[in-house]
Amino acid sequence: MLHVRGRGLPDGEPVEWWVAHGLLSAEPIANAETVFGADGDGGWIIPGLVDAHCHVGLGPGGPVSTDEAVVQAETERDAGALLLRDAGSPVDTRSFDDRDDLPRIIRAGRHLARPKRYMPGLPIDIEDESQLPEAVAEQARWGDGWVKLVGDWIDRGIGDLAPLWSDDVLKAAIDAAHAEGARVTAHVFGEDALPGLINAGIDCIEHGTGITDDIIELMLAQGTALVPTLINIENFPGIADKAAKYPTYAKHMRDLYASCHQRVGAAHEAGVPIFAGTDAGGMIAHGRIGDEIKALGKVGLSPTDALGAACWDARAWLGRPALEHGASADLLCFADDPRVVGVDHPDLVILRGRVF
Repeated sequence: MLHVRGRGLPDGEPVEWWVAHGLLSAEPIANAETVFGADGDGGWIIPGLVDAHCHVGLGPGGPVSTDEAVVQAETERDAGALLLRDAGSPVDTRSFDDRDDLPRIIRAGRHLARPKRYMPGLPIDIEDESQLPEAVAEQARWGDGWVKLVGDWIDRGIGDLAPLWSDDVLKAAIDAAHAEGARVTAHVFGEDALPGLINAGIDCIEHGTGITDDIIELMLAQGTALVPTLINIENFPGIADKAAKYPTYAKHMRDLYASCHQRVGAAHEAGVPIFAGTDAGGMIAHGRIGDEIKALGKVGLSPTDALGAACWDARAWLGRPALEHGASADLLCFADDPRVVGVDHPDLVILRGRVF
């Protein structure tokens, strides 16, 4: 049995929690060990962080072994990311749910793409787009309430980013997911795929570097969220450098990179819900949620909003509890205000009531 006390966020008010059997209690528990705040001089207590775009089971070369996936999950845990939305992976990590030392994972199943229109070996390739609604329904039943589409990718026939799906098929596919009780998100870099996805009722856009003012208005009208994966967007110039064979695509990627911060900032200013995701597992190492929070601050989110996008706000969006009586004891403790010093080095990580 454990006991922690300090100040909570976002309001900064004093908080005190007891932990028994892996759960939080707002009621005192006798003989609990005070593991944080024993000297009564303050400190800060927040829910475990959320990485809302994280691929456990993927590495720079593609799918990894189960043992390596465990190491990835442990890296996220040690960085304080205790809830992960796995935005597409060919590796089945459901056995991790039986381990009390690893973060909780919300899975979106496999990426769904057209043949040769995404990274090899990662998606389920849909030969005939009319099969997409059925494939979406299957992934909705397999996953944990999310489905992941590839919305655009380079079309080598035209030498630039292009949508993968027709508008009518998207509407039927997203309706199929919603009928299964799942939400849908999509990888989108460019501009052209966005109207069809958002008008079809998609719940979230990943990356979203092609959003414009009219798309922002559409997202607001439809309630579409954005996970911009800003630290991964830093790879765009390098991607362009390797695409000399496709000069139009290369220029497009550089232009998207140059305008990204302004576009995401405009979306935030307008009120589009924005959440923190690193895209860890490919070109991004695991355990970098702190860097994504800092990046969100650079596009205009206040320190409280940037942290909330990876914490209490993200948990509410994903339908997972923050710090409340009876919830799982998943929390972080900091000697100093994490909005000021960052979240990279929590003084205490507690997951399912265990101290790490």
